[in-house]
Amino acid sequence: MGLKEQPKLSPEIEKRSYLSVIKRNWHLLPYDQLLQLLNWPAEELKFILREDDFFFIKLGSLKPKCEPLTLNAPKSSWTVADFRQAHAKATSSKVRNPEPLFSFVRDLSASVKSTRKQSLFSPRFCYSYFAVYGDPLLDDAVDPYPDGLLARLAESGVDGVWLQGLLSRMHRSPYAPHEAERAAERLRNLNKLAERAHKHGISIYLYLNEPRALPVASFEKFSELKGVVEGDYAALCSSRPEVQNYLRTATEHVARSVPKLGGFFTITGSENLTNCWSHHNGHACPRCGKRAPAAVIAEVNRVIHEGIKQAGTSAQLLVWDWGWQDGWVPEIIAALPQECSLMSVSEWSIPIERGGVKNEIGEYSISTIGPGPRAQRHWELARKRGLKTLAKIQAGNTWEIAAVPYIPALENVAQHAANLRDSGVSGLMLGWTLGGYPSPNLEVVAELTQPSKKPTVDEAMEAVAQRRFGKHSAHSVVEAWKIFSAAFREFPFNGHLVYSAPLQTGPSNLLWPQPTGYTATMVGIPYDDLNGWRANYPAPVFIAQFEKMASGFERGIERLKRAAKKTRKKEFRKSLEREIGIAEVVRLHYQSIANQARFYLLRNEYASLKTDAEKRTAKAELARLLEAEKALALTLRNLQLADSRIGFEASNHYFYIPEDLEEKAINCEYLLKSWLPDLK
Repeated sequence: MGLKEQPKLSPEIEKRSYLSVIKRNWHLLPYDQLLQLLNWPAEELKFILREDDFFFIKLGSLKPKCEPLTLNAPKSSWTVADFRQAHAKATSSKVRNPEPLFSFVRDLSASVKSTRKQSLFSPRFCYSYFAVYGDPLLDDAVDPYPDGLLARLAESGVDGVWLQGLLSRMHRSPYAPHEAERAAERLRNLNKLAERAHKHGISIYLYLNEPRALPVASFEKFSELKGVVEGDYAALCSSRPEVQNYLRTATEHVARSVPKLGGFFTITGSENLTNCWSHHNGHACPRCGKRAPAAVIAEVNRVIHEGIKQAGTSAQLLVWDWGWQDGWVPEIIAALPQECSLMSVSEWSIPIERGGVKNEIGEYSISTIGPGPRAQRHWELARKRGLKTLAKIQAGNTWEIAAVPYIPALENVAQHAANLRDSGVSGLMLGWTLGGYPSPNLEVVAELTQPSKKPTVDEAMEAVAQRRFGKHSAHSVVEAWKIFSAAFREFPFNGHLVYSAPLQTGPSNLLWPQPTGYTATMVGIPYDDLNGWRANYPAPVFIAQFEKMASGFERGIERLKRAAKKTRKKEFRKSLEREIGIAEVVRLHYQSIANQARFYLLRNEYASLKTDAEKRTAKAELARLLEAEKALALTLRNLQLADSRIGFEASNHYFYIPEDLEEKAINCEYLLKSWLPDLK
């Protein structure tokens, strides 16, 4: 077939790429062959699917039935020779000095000197650009925060970083004791990390989503603790004193074991099933159903805070209001310990209208500039109680597109930071698992939040551009950032669209000649689910908005290219070329989404066309779209070969790799040569 022999992956790359391996083989291999490929026991795969940032949901909450993979002769009219020829064309373009995948780990881990930034806000914390999400404290080979990365983040204005913390894996739980087999090792590693980070002026924060639900079968020995049931799992009811004592003791143990730990932040109204009201179904519990949701949620946070206080350290508790219903909020805030801080998503509930369609922002938006009414209302309630307040933003990137290390829409990010400077908040969460790259976005936030001066948005962008690209190119870069920002404000935001559309896969998403019947998954596999992608945007509006953004990014890219031609200093020219590459990836993704939507509209409408003329016109347009998608895929392939950051995000690993983009080109070639001519 013309394929090269699969190179053997190093142990480190295996540990950093397992999500990509699982997703790419989800529709190809049955479970037993998947386990064989991963060389994992079944329990490890089960843990990853459930605990690695909802990976099973990202895969669609189902496992397609797959026959065992065996070597067979092709059944299609397309021969091996056809494939070999298409593959040779897809791989013919060569890239000078290609970067192996994951090269950015080496680059960001290299030693560098840094200076600590002073800021109006503390903490200012984000996630590692490349930490393994599921259980990151066990293996030195995949250090989530090497010193080089910590130094670069400190230089970018960061004073805190976070990791997921599972209490049952750091302290022996009487309800799941087997999970704590390596608890001491995890805590030793966490303590070492906290001490190393402290030397860079950075504190470690643990994300708690507790108490975690357990398999229903686990409750045979302590049925009195069983709360709300969801599928095969049931909540450990936090209204029971025994569960509260476990939470308190476990938190105390972690805080005491890691004296330099910056603190914890909690989610108590969403994500995993935890307290009985965490998924808003507490009435199904015989105890919590008799209590107000606010009382249960505030109690969980109070108990965790008591554990921190008992440890006697300086660790903070940051209480995130994510998932709380509006009616619960005043009572929850009224019952929180005064030493806590309240964190709220800044851009939440901002009304927008794009392409004539009205929506409301949830979170994960750089296309919308906060703060919004929900956050401001919650902060005001907290301040009246004497609580400190934090804004949770996405400074680097969002699910609007996470396949780039940062979205170069800096004017939007800068204006958001400037607005927060005057909002009364005391700290910033700079991003969820995405957005932790040491980027100009983080730098512009730091520039705008200095305690000694109050630069304008333009002045802050100019300062960042001069440092990164040189004085002579800075103005052109700022102009390009403004063009990107204006284009990005056209993003057709809708919470369902952000999770379902092929925003992360872009041109790597295969085209299907017949409906697959699958529903797009959360930032995972978009399939051909156009109705799911577009949410409440009519298809023509959905297409038009993505084409507007692609055109806007093209204009900004031309501005950067003109600046690069005039830049003589090699270091700055290379930085400009990398900036152009990132912007080009955004353009390619958004143009591809529009192309794919047009393709599926035509595919779905074709059977209803009446005349030969209509069918000829439709087939010509389908051919144009297939050629366009093939070209986009191969352009993106070359960009990724030149820059290993492209296509990567910490909690999903690589959304695509060069071979996936080659496959897309072959997919288009197959449809052009085998499917389209036979379309009657």
